[in-house]
Amino acid sequence: MKKYEENFKKIVGGFYQKNKRDFPWRSTKNAYHILISEVMLQQTQASRVLQKYPLFLKAFPTLELLSTASNTAVLSVWQGMGYNRRALYLKQITQEIVKRYKGKIPSDPLLLKQLPGIGHATACSIVVFAYNLPYPFIETNIRRVFIHHFFKNKTQVKDSDMLPLVTQTMDEKNPREWFYALMDYGANLVGKVENPNRQSAHYHQQSKFEGSNRQLRGKILKLFLSHTTLSIEDIKRMLDTKEQTLQTLLTDLQKEGFIQKRKRFFFLKHENAQAV
Repeated sequence: MKKYEENFKKIVGGFYQKNKRDFPWRSTKNAYHILISEVMLQQTQASRVLQKYPLFLKAFPTLELLSTASNTAVLSVWQGMGYNRRALYLKQITQEIVKRYKGKIPSDPLLLKQLPGIGHATACSIVVFAYNLPYPFIETNIRRVFIHHFFKNKTQVKDSDMLPLVTQTMDEKNPREWFYALMDYGANLVGKVENPNRQSAHYHQQSKFEGSNRQLRGKILKLFLSHTTLSIEDIKRMLDTKEQTLQTLLTDLQKEGFIQKRKRFFFLKHENAQAV
């Protein structure tokens, strides 16, 4: 390993020893708990996950209980997290794990990637944190660290460009702590340097939530949690929204497995139905 890379590891490791963050999902090796936290942390800040994580596990303390829970129950507990599709994905994931693997979460990322809503990075992170196995992955904080240290004057940096460095600098004996260190160091860079992730080929600025269709989708789902059935006229009246916009969002929610329609009424999809 080159001297610069060795020094890089000392910088990250030294920072982590003094500034490691304390999260409940880091104090467990329970693979189910780690699965929940990693799906929650997709596109959601840790501060928000901190609030919902214990509530979710209190409602669904085991993988088997979540696999048999109603969609209504799962979505109700998930409220406030955003990207509600992840809630149904979690239920589907646990159903598949019970069916395929007798309730044991696989320690192979290739198997995890076959499950709903799990991509390469999430599959690897689950295996790293649950089983302490060395599978390199890149998420937003890790990307920030490697661009800051190794690609300072580059633009349109691809994850494939930095993955060899992530692999080469990885602590294969204790990857769990190393990736925690990378993420904590990367989170610390926010606001202290100009955002390195803007140099990434994968960078896109998230659109404003307030007034967006994402916000409206959340409001629509919340209505269905407190009303058995609703017509488009009901929703239009309650949310004061244009009918054309509602039609589009309701169609999307049907396609994604959240709701069903019978005649002119919509309702949450049957409890044993799965999202597409």
